[in-house]
Amino acid sequence: MRTTPPSLARPAVGALVGALALALVPVGAATGADRPTPRGASAAAPAAAAPAAAPTAIGDALSDLGLTNVVGPLPVTADSYPFGAADHQLVPQDLAKVGYVEEEYLVSGLSNVYTWPQEGPAQVVTPDAPYTTRVLVRRPAKEQHFSGAAVVEMLNPSNWFDLNIGWAVAHEEIIDNGDTWVGITAKPISVDALKNFDPERYGDLSFANPLPLSDPRNCATVAADSSRETENGMVWDIYTQVGQWLRADDATNPLTYGDGTSDVELAYGFGYSQTGGYLVNYINAVRPLVVEETGEQPYDGYLVAVAGGAFAGAYPMNQCEPAPPATDPRRQIQDVGVPVMRVMSQSDYLRGIGARRADSDEPGDRYRHYELAGAGHATPEELYYSAAPEDILAADRSVPPMACNEGERSRLPNEIFFNAALHNLDLWVRDGIAPPRIDPILVENGAPVLDEFGNVQGGWRSPYLDVPASTWYGAATGASFCFIAGWEDPFDQATLDALYRNHGDYVRQVRESVRSLEDQRLLTDYDAKQLTVEAAQADIP
Repeated sequence: MRTTPPSLARPAVGALVGALALALVPVGAATGADRPTPRGASAAAPAAAAPAAAPTAIGDALSDLGLTNVVGPLPVTADSYPFGAADHQLVPQDLAKVGYVEEEYLVSGLSNVYTWPQEGPAQVVTPDAPYTTRVLVRRPAKEQHFSGAAVVEMLNPSNWFDLNIGWAVAHEEIIDNGDTWVGITAKPISVDALKNFDPERYGDLSFANPLPLSDPRNCATVAADSSRETENGMVWDIYTQVGQWLRADDATNPLTYGDGTSDVELAYGFGYSQTGGYLVNYINAVRPLVVEETGEQPYDGYLVAVAGGAFAGAYPMNQCEPAPPATDPRRQIQDVGVPVMRVMSQSDYLRGIGARRADSDEPGDRYRHYELAGAGHATPEELYYSAAPEDILAADRSVPPMACNEGERSRLPNEIFFNAALHNLDLWVRDGIAPPRIDPILVENGAPVLDEFGNVQGGWRSPYLDVPASTWYGAATGASFCFIAGWEDPFDQATLDALYRNHGDYVRQVRESVRSLEDQRLLTDYDAKQLTVEAAQADIP
């Protein structure tokens, strides 16, 4: 089993707070799932142009899917590289050390714009609108090392630029299993950021509204992160078509490894927060249309992360209609036909409590609902493994804060949960091995039931709560997304001395917790080793 290379090891939160703070541009308090940061008056200085990549002629099969052009992989130079590139993250990663390569493509096609006025499939309101988006691919360099599974993520645009959150919280499992990760720019506001960052590289990107401003169907009022000249509702067909592209036997597909035949056996849909809500729309409104048209599921399983109920539980199908109401049944997920996991954090489970439903192993309704005890929604990982602060500023965007009024964002590592969740999803889809069931966080009279240390009871556990040295909170105060950022309140020395006879006693209890979680498949073996090492190095008590 792989040992995480030093270049991909988890960083300590505190080690990077200072570096991030140097580039920090304060932002206002967030509301909902999007932060209304004003657009800058002037764009960043143009980056030096990279050599142009020639488009590759797409085959008839892709034309039939609605794709019109693929350009790439785009060349990379010192002055022109992908926004959020692995080696230009806040925590740079050398993918070559783990046998991976990163490639970026511009994918063009025709997308329908949909309406979703009621339960059931969506309806087309404007057909065949042209688009061009960018697709970032991280794959095993050698064909024989590819697992056959692709994790396909709509990149989160809630900070008005692309965040690589799926990669951030699950790259250890992706690499360990030999999977491919694919990130798709999903919203026009992120396209604006990309064009600010590198207008030559990203100049062809377009989510242009197919309706002219004079058309009464082009609504006069749109959200703060939207524009009447663009259309947010392109994302649904984009998500279908990129998934189909990755399965296609076509020369443009990077997962054919040059032999003309796609090596993709399975594709998993991933979304986090806003794009987790997008997955709810996609699963319930668009996926049935794809199944009806093609006779096949577009994705073999879904991981819907920190989006449910009244918290990011669904979004408008187009920018001119509202999202389904908080209690609308369109926000629930049922009878999908492929496995679905919904994962909520301690920051959002109460607002999203309407997403709770019974787990199921029925063939047409394989479903798991998980709630992560102690884990925050807005994590350090999402900033570590996305674009570096200087690149965010070059995109004319504000750098999200790593710390809130109460202190640094929580160091409780969300990836220990998402690594295990993705591992179990793959086992469920590939081998029919059902994942464990876990009771949700215990709630009475609309409030969590806390233990003697102020930590929640129930939910998906970890040694951080079962062998505690801190109280863990899901909400903080301060700028940007602090209201859903977790934080930690360490115990005083007297409490630690009362809990643990000595350091060996603490390490023994952590080891027992880790062993139990690993036996239940609630912790991967490599995370189990990492947590044991962390406990041995901790100054407790």
